[in-house]
Amino acid sequence: MSNPIQLSPASMPFNADTTRAPSGTVSGGTSTDIFAKMLSAQIQNQDPLDPMDSAQFVSQIMQAQQTASLNTVVNLVENSMGLVGKLITVALGTHVGSQVMAQADSVDVSDRVVNGRIALDRDASDVTVVLTGASGSVKHIALGARPKGDAPFRIDPTQLGLAAGRYRIRVETGDGTPPPANIEGTLENVRLGADGKVILRVAGVGDVDTAAIVSFQGR
Repeated sequence: MSNPIQLSPASMPFNADTTRAPSGTVSGGTSTDIFAKMLSAQIQNQDPLDPMDSAQFVSQIMQAQQTASLNTVVNLVENSMGLVGKLITVALGTHVGSQVMAQADSVDVSDRVVNGRIALDRDASDVTVVLTGASGSVKHIALGARPKGDAPFRIDPTQLGLAAGRYRIRVETGDGTPPPANIEGTLENVRLGADGKVILRVAGVGDVDTAAIVSFQGR
């Protein structure tokens, strides 16, 4: 009778050690590195009498390549967005101290007149700016009938009898969706938020994003 074949670690593919169990965890690294380590462990610990199917091996390699490519794209996009945010911050930073017009749903009132503007996309028969104080007091600024286009208005604390404080502001037109109120104020600073978005602080309005800036009025 012939002697049975003896399989030693040295005779196995990849110098496999069949007595070693695959590690339950993989040390930190990129997804490609982690996959490579897991695949290597899988190959080293496979049954030499029933090795991994070649098609499965190729499939796993392709999956690793696709994952690596996707991660590369995601990283490029994130890096690009971060760079764009920084460039916008630098560009807008040159306008600090300028007057800007910003969309606002609330406004700070002190002893100074606040200028505002409404962009009407159609003729309006009755335009009114409504200010609501923290106590619930309401003041109306009647603008009357206005044609399509810009409708300027002024918030005069003395004339309206407004106490200093924060007021909610809205526009009523009597028909359709009311447009936002735009408030003029000084651009005080520009910064990047924790989420990477550009934040602008406008005097009298507060913090707004770039989409809220309607126009730059100059210094």
